Amino acid sequence: MALQSGRLAVYVAFNYVILALFSFTSTAWARGSPNVMSLLQPYDFLYYSGVRAYFSGEWGKAAELLEKSVVTRESLFRVRRQCHDDCMAAGTEALKKLDSEHGTMWDLWALDWVQQKAECLRFCIGRSVTHVGQLPVSADIEYEFGTRNPYNFLQVTYYKLEKLQRAASAAHTYFVANPSHLEMRNNIEKYRRMEGVTEEDFQDRESHNEKHWVLYDAALQLEANSEWKQAVEKWKACVNETLRQTEECRVQCEVASQRLPEDRGVDSVDGVFEKAAALSLSLLSCRQSCVTQVATRPGRISAQEDFLPTQLEHLHIAQFKAGDISGALQMLRSLLLFYPSDKDSLDNLQLYHETLGGDTESQSTQPAQEIVRYINHSLQEKKLLYFGMENLDITFTDPDLWTPEDVVPESLREIWRAEKEKMNEKMKVGEQQEEVDDSGFFAGGPVPRVGVTITMDDEMLNGTNRVVLDGVMTEKECDRILQLASVAGSLGDGYRGRRSPHTPHETFEGLTVLRAVKLAQESLVNQSDAKLLHELGERVRTVLHSYFRSPSGLFITFTHLVCRTAVTDDQKGRLDLSHPVHVDNCLLEPETKQCWKEPPAFTHRDLSAILYLNDDFDGGELFFTNRDAKTVTARVKPSCGRLVGFSSGPVNPHGVTAVTRGRRCALALWFTKEKLYRDREREEAEAVWAADGHSVVKTDEEKEGGATSSRNARSQVTKEKKRERGRVTGGKDEL
Repeated sequence: MALQSGRLAVYVAFNYVILALFSFTSTAWARGSPNVMSLLQPYDFLYYSGVRAYFSGEWGKAAELLEKSVVTRESLFRVRRQCHDDCMAAGTEALKKLDSEHGTMWDLWALDWVQQKAECLRFCIGRSVTHVGQLPVSADIEYEFGTRNPYNFLQVTYYKLEKLQRAASAAHTYFVANPSHLEMRNNIEKYRRMEGVTEEDFQDRESHNEKHWVLYDAALQLEANSEWKQAVEKWKACVNETLRQTEECRVQCEVASQRLPEDRGVDSVDGVFEKAAALSLSLLSCRQSCVTQVATRPGRISAQEDFLPTQLEHLHIAQFKAGDISGALQMLRSLLLFYPSDKDSLDNLQLYHETLGGDTESQSTQPAQEIVRYINHSLQEKKLLYFGMENLDITFTDPDLWTPEDVVPESLREIWRAEKEKMNEKMKVGEQQEEVDDSGFFAGGPVPRVGVTITMDDEMLNGTNRVVLDGVMTEKECDRILQLASVAGSLGDGYRGRRSPHTPHETFEGLTVLRAVKLAQESLVNQSDAKLLHELGERVRTVLHSYFRSPSGLFITFTHLVCRTAVTDDQKGRLDLSHPVHVDNCLLEPETKQCWKEPPAFTHRDLSAILYLNDDFDGGELFFTNRDAKTVTARVKPSCGRLVGFSSGPVNPHGVTAVTRGRRCALALWFTKEKLYRDREREEAEAVWAADGHSVVKTDEEKEGGATSSRNARSQVTKEKKRERGRVTGGKDEL
């Protein structure tokens, strides 16, 4: 019986592979099914067709096809799930014989069981989906739907069709997953001001896939308000929904069509068992990745670590606070399945036992069975995947932090230990690796403007790709821009309306190029001053493009005139900063010294600059630090015409010291190597000037035609039509 059980475990592990082989590499069973036109069509084809109609300006057709692609994809997932559930019992009779019979017939009964399930699935899915609709879709299409790009197209389409409520809903749905998309944010604000559009129209059409996040946030809010009983119910619902979403994802891995090993370029995989093993491990890897998928919020690219264990921890604490000690004990035991030696959890376990006193029945409470099953399944999959890493040269990245060490084969652990020891040795002798700047910039190029001098370079600034240049502006130009800031600067940051975005001890004034141009058009500011503000951006771009020897084009992504003024009589004992330490294109985590390149960081920024206008104030120095955000490596004191430029990545964390007296003004600029992120406000400003009969000198890069498209499907439209689709820049910030 022990031998039979071992064989069964192996066959169960490879069941899904052979099932996929029989289900989706053969012709779909469509005979006797409804008319083929009533079957689900391939949603990627519908999406391609909708995109082509969009670029052709056929708005009605585009809306119909794009909507149909979204609905068809959801319907396909439902069909797969239903067929999976309906076919679970297929081959049960053959399965029963596996543990009751001996000899070579065992192999045949196992194959019989797998074939019956495969036949059931093939027939079931074939009744609802066309053969082509069952084929795997490309990674491009998965990316498009994963980032909700169909709703980006739909928003414009419905606007063109004057269906504003639907446009608002599509815009909101896209924005939830793309929160740094500034143009969509602006569009949403415009829809709010349109007649006939109400707040109820801004619905997230994908919210049914994100219920666990809604519950998670609601539970946290109830905790913050000490509403423990309600919090318990929300946490329970959140755990259940997380498990349901994870299981749904795992089922889709099992039932979705899979490419065979030879289609993946695995030339060395020849035999049927090798192919089965390769496809099986690919399936198991997909199932494991569901942890990451479910734990990733819309709009984020990285998952929340320990998502399910974190919920269990919150739940047992909330239950204890609500007086449900027995329930808290069960959830704590469930949490201990993930981390059996966690000291805090063991201390809580002792506390719960003491609180229960003589209630032996409650003290013997077992972990929740759904958590037990979850962990058992996950561990079995991990063991097979690590076996594949050790013996079959497959790659696998474990999504969990709680995986026990003994699940990993000793040979792999030995390799990892050697790598860790090697790293520790380097740390001990102080051989820390020099941080590498992968921005593609190389400081030290020529300065192509007469009168501009290099004051501080990388060596003097103790960093990489940093420079201080003097003489970029004249005193007269500084005075003109200072006057412009005094007349036109808006209280707040100038585009988000935040009065004191970083500290209440300073007021903040901001002005964008477009706002300056519009004020000049209304004769509220001098036209030549507005043009100078615009021209300074190009001046800085030219100097830095040369000095940092950028191999590609460099485009301005935002220009912002900024003034910070110390609040009178509010500076005593001040310890905060004018602008806390940060990195411009990633989220700095000083504790771990990691910098996460994901929203809400402005990931498209490549080069940052600040052009100072004055020095008649106290404080306000720019300073650079290490990734710990504490160790200051360099300081720069402002003065008229002084330019600081640096690459925007994690090698250059920086902040601004408190402005304790006076008013500090500077022009902050950011640059990108990707044309699609260029500053559209500059182009709008230039269009305003052109309409008034004024000319603006453009660079060769700015003369290149058309807006650049955002990532889209592999459409076959012409490049000229692709340019019609605009991709806006992300949000802005200030230095």
